[in-house]
Amino acid sequence: MNYNKAKFDKSYGISAQLPKSDVPEIVFAGRSNVGKSSLLNKLFNRKDLARVSSKPGKTITINFYDVDGINFVDLPGYGYAKISKQEKERFSELMEGYFSQHRNIKLVVQLVDMRHTPSADDLGMIEFLKQTNLPFIIAMTKADKLKVNDFKKRLKDSAEELSAAGDVKLIPFSSQTGLGADEIKQLIEEAITNV
Repeated sequence: MNYNKAKFDKSYGISAQLPKSDVPEIVFAGRSNVGKSSLLNKLFNRKDLARVSSKPGKTITINFYDVDGINFVDLPGYGYAKISKQEKERFSELMEGYFSQHRNIKLVVQLVDMRHTPSADDLGMIEFLKQTNLPFIIAMTKADKLKVNDFKKRLKDSAEELSAAGDVKLIPFSSQTGLGADEIKQLIEEAITNV
């Protein structure tokens, strides 16, 4: 797969607008401000193809990117409290609508901030992925912000905190240094080629 061919396709604000799922989809999920746009930009070898927002919870759309004929699907960040009730309802409809459709999901990349204990929303999302039997990996973002000893401790603690995920790959990731990017790309390629 040629990541240099990545291009923004379209954003959708309600599930009824979503296109048919006729090509493989790689889905990116995580709480607001966890670094989804930064991770996508690192994979795409671009600085700002995926828009990085300074305000968490600002974008409540599902964004599609075409990467050499594969859809990369950027879900809106969850868990941001300072949005209106109406926006929360639209968010729920959009997320439930996406996952309730018959979609050609090959892999979900679930992002968790490595610096912190996973939130209840993170654990809820992981439980949902398990219940629906969707294949997923966990990218532990912002790894470069930890000192060496803290990094080792968080890696060990995260394995215990995320034990409910089962035998799922935990990949420390940094959009600054590129740590974990190649491994994530490899797992995406494997997911697409596995029938």
